[in-house]
Amino acid sequence: MTVMVHQQIQPYWTVVRPYLSIHNEEDYDRAVEQMNALIDEIGTDEDHPMYDFLDTLGTLIHAYEERNYHKPPVSGSEVLRYLMEEHDLRQVDLPEVGSQGVMSEILNGKRELNVRQIRALAKRFRVSPAVFV
Repeated sequence: MTVMVHQQIQPYWTVVRPYLSIHNEEDYDRAVEQMNALIDEIGTDEDHPMYDFLDTLGTLIHAYEERNYHKPPVSGSEVLRYLMEEHDLRQVDLPEVGSQGVMSEILNGKRELNVRQIRALAKRFRVSPAVFV
């Protein structure tokens, strides 16, 4: 039975492997680009047929980043605060995140960023969504 499963999977593995194998910076960049495209298409739709692939890809990217990048422990709200300062933005300048009240709660650590907000911020600041996680 195991041989049969391998024979069924093998033709697809050469297509899928580049997305599930992150060994170097080039692989990482390709995976992040693919993840961003999937986020644009899927968003938070857990019923989408590619959602599990998006989730797996995110896990692999996170594992690569943990192994290869020293990242000081910062919260998504701290990253957002930094980016706002760097771009000279105020809370009202980010309506895609939510109302000024929501922004205040996020910046004060009383509320976490959700997937939709992370997506919008990553797109606006042209950074990986992972910086907010």
